[in-house]
Amino acid sequence: MKNELFKIGSLTVHGYGLMIAIGIITAYIVLEQRAKRRGWDPDNAFDMAVCAALGGAVGAKLLYYIVEIKSIIADPKLLLNIANGFVVYGGIIGGSICCIVYCRIKKLNTLQWFDLVLPEIAIAQGFGRVGCLLAGCCYGAQTTGSIHIVFRDSLFAPNNVWLYPTQIMSSAANFLNFALLVFLIPRFFKKPGIVSSFYLIFYSIGRFVIEIFRGDAERGSVGALSTSQFISIFILAAGIVLFVLCMKFSVIPAPVSAEQKEEASEPEPEQVKEAEE
Repeated sequence: MKNELFKIGSLTVHGYGLMIAIGIITAYIVLEQRAKRRGWDPDNAFDMAVCAALGGAVGAKLLYYIVEIKSIIADPKLLLNIANGFVVYGGIIGGSICCIVYCRIKKLNTLQWFDLVLPEIAIAQGFGRVGCLLAGCCYGAQTTGSIHIVFRDSLFAPNNVWLYPTQIMSSAANFLNFALLVFLIPRFFKKPGIVSSFYLIFYSIGRFVIEIFRGDAERGSVGALSTSQFISIFILAAGIVLFVLCMKFSVIPAPVSAEQKEEASEPEPEQVKEAEE
């Protein structure tokens, strides 16, 4: 794969950064359109997208520092390498915290907005993994199977050997996650928070499985599990708990009819009388 795609003067356009940008822009466009179809304020959608992006970037970087703490202690200069080194789960946690705070400040229904936002996060992740493919990072272990990928000039992945195409697997899983959350799950579950719970369940299971085929050992470990597999267990548990709680306690918001909207917008008789006086 080729990470340095082309140059514009002294500016080099890298495949990883370009795919991250495309993912964020695409996710926001879809988010805004889905918010408008629900009759929700698109300004809130924009603010939520910004919160998710900024909080996600900070969280992903902080978790990377935690995972690589031994290397950082040995070489503190690694702290200055801002552009490289992120952990996706840190991004999910950081972005979620920022969005929760935003919903609290704006007095929005957190679960309903998370149900709207999280499918778009899956889109961004899907494009991000295409960026990993172009860069050669997050590569798979060596394989002799027919399903493989070969890098020729990668700075990260081993070159000229057959590897599991983990980046493609991850990207496909994220796009499938989006499709399930938007087109399938809402057909069977209507309560707020259910889509969010299935995002956690689907992503954690997919990530745990794909980690089995990864070959970049430097991503950290907890016992026999990789760091991401270890975190996936708790994310899966959180998704299951959220699903159970939402099914048991969540109340479906009553639909507002057109007549009710008109009545709400019409002034009371006393208000009309006062205005005429």
